[in-house]
Amino acid sequence: MSIARIARRYAKSLLDLAQERNTLEQIREDIASFTKATKNRDFHLMLKSPIITTGKKKAIIHEIFGGKVQELTLAFYDLVLAKGRESFLPEIAENFEEQYRDLKKITSVKLTTATAVSEEFLATIKSKLEGSSNTKEAVEIETAVNPDLIGGFVFEFGDQLYDASVAHRLAEIKKEFAK
Repeated sequence: MSIARIARRYAKSLLDLAQERNTLEQIREDIASFTKATKNRDFHLMLKSPIITTGKKKAIIHEIFGGKVQELTLAFYDLVLAKGRESFLPEIAENFEEQYRDLKKITSVKLTTATAVSEEFLATIKSKLEGSSNTKEAVEIETAVNPDLIGGFVFEFGDQLYDASVAHRLAEIKKEFAK
């Protein structure tokens, strides 16, 4: 079975159970903190390691997250460990977030600009995107700054990319002159 399929099934199970118990928002926070922890290279490698025993992995997870997350979340980690699927936990967490966004009809947009943008500008962009047929009901915007764009902006959401940067336009003009 593929990693994506395993991650999707486990994430769906956790999502359904969290909804059933009315703890979806708390579980999402727990999963977000787990995802943040997997950014630590040592923790990530520990989860993926076939050498470290399941008991040791369970002890480490309980030490890090015990008392800080919902009981359901800890029980879920224990279940995944018992099934020997702990190496898939980062993918399961990522898939959980994707399914949560689908459930809540949230579109994640990455906005890259040449300089930092103001809150008013972000609010305007967000309202325009929420009214667009290309996005779902709600929009979350992640911003980034890339001076190489020279000016303009780049939108990324889903599998779509809209590049309205000066650097992109200059590259197009350069191609035209090359012809």
